Amino acid sequence: MSEVVFVGTSDAFGAAGRRQSAILLRSPEGSVLLDCGPTTVTGLSALGLVRDEIDSVLVSHFHGDHFGGIPQLLLACRYADRRSRPLTIAGPVGVEKRVRDLARLLGYPLERHEGTFPLEFQELQAGKLDRVGPAQVSSFETHHQKEVQPHGLTVQTGSHRVVFSGDTGWFDGLPAHAAGADLFICECTNLDPGFEYHLSLGELRERLGEFDCGRLVLTHLGQDMAPERGRCEIETADDGLILHL
Repeated sequence: MSEVVFVGTSDAFGAAGRRQSAILLRSPEGSVLLDCGPTTVTGLSALGLVRDEIDSVLVSHFHGDHFGGIPQLLLACRYADRRSRPLTIAGPVGVEKRVRDLARLLGYPLERHEGTFPLEFQELQAGKLDRVGPAQVSSFETHHQKEVQPHGLTVQTGSHRVVFSGDTGWFDGLPAHAAGADLFICECTNLDPGFEYHLSLGELRERLGEFDCGRLVLTHLGQDMAPERGRCEIETADDGLILHL
C-alpha cells in the first residue's frame, strides 16, 4: 500500500464543515474505499481523485454517514465516468439488499443501470479472510448499535496492513484487532467519555499503552473533538490528509 487518503473525517453531522466517513487506500495492486458517506462523491472531486481508480468499496456498517453515498457514487460511475470495469461492494451480511433498498428510496434503482459495468456484492463474515478486489480483507464485530451490523475492517495489500475501527465504543478486544498493523485508523467522536457506542479521546488516552501498532490516527471527529485536530498527543486526521506507508 502506498497511500492512505482521508476523504472524509467528520462524525454523522459534518462537524466543523468536514465530510463524512470515507478513506481511500491506494496501492500498486489497486484502490479500496473504506466507507462511502453521503459527501464522498463531492470529496473525491474536491481532492482530484478519479472515481474509476476505485476497485472496491468496503462498508463498515449500515449507518447513513458510512454507506449513504454509494448510490450517488454508482450513478457518477455510470453517467459521468462511463465506467466499464468491475466494481465490488463488500460489507456485513445483507449488504446487497441494503444498497439496493437505499438506491431505490433515493430514486436511483440499480436495476435501471445494471449491465453498464459489472457490479458485484460480497458479504464479509466476521473473522473470515476474503479476497475483495486488490486486497485481503477480514472484519471484526465492534461495540455499536447492533441493528446496523457494526464491523471493523482489516485490509492488507502487499506487505502493508491497515485496520479501521469503523464506529465503536470501547471493548476489551479492540487493541488485539489493531495489534501489528502498520496503521490503525480509529474513530474518536467525543472529547470526553459519555456515550456507550462511540470512543472518546479521554478513553483512548487512558488506554493508549494497550495499542501495539505502527501508527494510530484518529478520525470520525465530532464537534467537541474538531478543535483538537493537530493539538492532542494522538495524531488526528483531517479531510484531505495523505499518509504514505
